[in-house]
Amino acid sequence: MINTIIRERLEKLRRRMESLGIDYYLIPTADYHNSEYVAPYFQTRHYFCGFSGSNGTLVVGMEEAGLWTDGRYFIQAEKELAGTGVDLYREMEEGVPTVSEWLADRMDENGRLGFDGGCLNVRQVRNLKKKLAHKKVCFVSQYDPAEEIWTDRPALPSHPAYVLGEEYSGESTGSKLTRLREKMSQAGAQVYVESKLDNLMWLFNLRGADVECTPVALAFGLVTMERQILFIQDSEVTGKVRAYADSVGLELQPYESVTAFLENPGLYREAAAAGGAVEADNARTDCRVLFDPGNLSIRLWKAVTRGREAAGIKAGTHYDIEKRSPVEDFKAAKNETELKNIRAAYRDDSAAVCRFLYWLHRHVENGTVDSLTEYTAAQKMDSLRTEIKDFVDLSFGTISAYGPNAAMMHYSAKKDDCARLRPQGMLLVDCGGQYLRGTTDVTRTMALGPVTENMRRHYTLTAVGNLQLMDAVFLYGCTGRNVDILARQPLWSTFVDYKCGTGHGIGYLLGVHEGPQNIRWRFAEGMAEAVLETGMIVSDEPGVYIEGEYGIRIETILEVVEAAKNGDGRFLRFSPLTLVPLDRALIDPAFLTPQTRGVLNSYHARVYAEIAPLLNEEERRWLRTQTDPI
Repeated sequence: MINTIIRERLEKLRRRMESLGIDYYLIPTADYHNSEYVAPYFQTRHYFCGFSGSNGTLVVGMEEAGLWTDGRYFIQAEKELAGTGVDLYREMEEGVPTVSEWLADRMDENGRLGFDGGCLNVRQVRNLKKKLAHKKVCFVSQYDPAEEIWTDRPALPSHPAYVLGEEYSGESTGSKLTRLREKMSQAGAQVYVESKLDNLMWLFNLRGADVECTPVALAFGLVTMERQILFIQDSEVTGKVRAYADSVGLELQPYESVTAFLENPGLYREAAAAGGAVEADNARTDCRVLFDPGNLSIRLWKAVTRGREAAGIKAGTHYDIEKRSPVEDFKAAKNETELKNIRAAYRDDSAAVCRFLYWLHRHVENGTVDSLTEYTAAQKMDSLRTEIKDFVDLSFGTISAYGPNAAMMHYSAKKDDCARLRPQGMLLVDCGGQYLRGTTDVTRTMALGPVTENMRRHYTLTAVGNLQLMDAVFLYGCTGRNVDILARQPLWSTFVDYKCGTGHGIGYLLGVHEGPQNIRWRFAEGMAEAVLETGMIVSDEPGVYIEGEYGIRIETILEVVEAAKNGDGRFLRFSPLTLVPLDRALIDPAFLTPQTRGVLNSYHARVYAEIAPLLNEEERRWLRTQTDPI
């Protein structure tokens, strides 16, 4: 069936492209801050193609259009793109061209490629220039593709920001700024420019509500050796925030003024003088800027370049300090206050998940499971979370997926578009919460009745991978790439793979997906690879996704802790934060190794010991049956 709405929107875009002399338009999933999840105002890609996943790049030409996304969304994208005239390109699949390869194959010499310069970062644009250099492509970055077309576009989000006290953050803004300036000095930088929202919120101990399920305020930031400036919408600045900013010397500037501010030559002369970069005879002034090319937009980088050139300061790649933000590493390794809070939050959160599993068990036991839908199950889980004392929000929209829908990794059930549960097969629930004590994430897959032997085998192999990674001991210096095989090997041995990473970092009352740490075997160009440090938190979530049949995922969140230190080196291990049992009905002991059987029984013993006191008597009896040794 033809999707008339999307086709009409694309036709309007093509007419505008023609008027601007643009041959192809590139529309990423992005806001001005390189956020993973973007507010409705920035969902331009979704508007023009109908694909609602959190990752994807749309390219529109005068005759054809393509959408690139990763393995989490292949099934969903195929469904949502049907009838739009937009072709699906499955990233990293054999024979599938990248966006730049596709453009290089189609664009004429001296062709014009359009994109919003506020929504593509420096690294992305450089890569495009490199790949399209032989075509001498002209980049047109000053236009927003939705302008004049998306007439009912939502407003730029604006909600009151708030201060996160040190009883939660564990470190003052002053201390964080001192650490940042030490890193700047070591790198020889006089200015630090930041646009990544979670970095800014962490640095200044602020939070907001401008991105759904992610407590951040839209903002840009700038730090010199003497000044710290936050560009934020005035409507978000409460009296408490203003008083706090005054107390820590944080200058507040209008959000929309950041480009003009960065173009001001006085900023760089002043920063150079404060940072000791002015020569004695004033013959030459240096002002080096520290920024992450994978986060800063090309629009802001160009503003920095214009400002330094106007100040008579050399600018360009040789004079920039381009590296991952020090703040990224600071916030990834949680401090003792954060860890204490996070552990407590996960106990309460795990108890809520156990209550949900007991509620589901009762429906199965009473023969009433078919009175439920994916949506009502998600609503129940969400309601149990809201009862936790310091609940702020969900950390993402709860994924409640039954049967074939669970094969779509990021499936979203809607009230009027969801599956009814049946007393057979499996239900996958992936969910999490935002609390003042931290951010949680957990996935469990449960049997609702009889299951096939393939389902039990795949579930058990997924569990073995989950348990092997949970039990890992590794030398300091290892990254997620070194340990990924522990989770993936049981499935690989049967020629099965899940088309995503095994694990991601998690923020503290920030993004549920946080870098630089991750666990994966395959790295794309420019992707961060970080040493696993104590205090880091990562997910452990292998799975199996059989299109049209079922999906399985087991996600346990792990804390990196010290294990031992001896003549052979410093050893680290993982300690589980998630305390929720695996489904015994889905485990086939024949596929458990002696090691993983012991790890499972030990894990279940801990689950009962820590979670049972938080449950009522009936729930405790159920938990005992779920955690008895296998």
